[in-house]
Amino acid sequence: MTARSAVDGFRHLSDRQVHQGHVWKVVVADFQAPDGSTFERDIVRSPGAVAAVPLVFDAEGNPSVVLVRQYRPPYECSIIEIPAGMRDVDGEPTEETARRELIEEVGLAAGSLELLIELLPSPGLTDSVTTIYLASGCTTAERDLHGPEEEHSEVLHVVLGEAVEMIERGEIADAKTVAGLLLAERRLRVNDHS
Repeated sequence: MTARSAVDGFRHLSDRQVHQGHVWKVVVADFQAPDGSTFERDIVRSPGAVAAVPLVFDAEGNPSVVLVRQYRPPYECSIIEIPAGMRDVDGEPTEETARRELIEEVGLAAGSLELLIELLPSPGLTDSVTTIYLASGCTTAERDLHGPEEEHSEVLHVVLGEAVEMIERGEIADAKTVAGLLLAERRLRVNDHS
């Protein structure tokens, strides 16, 4: 990905760490603009995240997705999302993180994973990249819940078309979930016409 490469004459000069959290760190980063002037930006440095759109089919071949509704402290409410998690295991490939998160959050083991997108969730705030996969051929597995949010979460099985309508109605607003669901729906539509 070119997100961190020097482009358009801008140069990253240095980072000064101001906070180290459990997973993220906050830095004040110094940059040089094309005209030679320098400027600072606060940046959350992140190992990134991985998400998966678990796609299942009923007996007639109609597609559904498996989502999770869980409490998110920054927003102080429950949010409907595709299964996802931080890349908090050093050296773990994104595919393995996706498989692990599917089991942990919704109790599904993916038969296969197909890359949908590497999403930049908030480029003005963080260097995080969210890798999103389409998971198919899923089989049931025992959930492996971590933390109070997951322990009190709810697994939802939603017809894919209804999930897209939930986006349109504003009931699903999480960025990775919106991107993942729309790309999954598009991928199915394209495959049906080829």
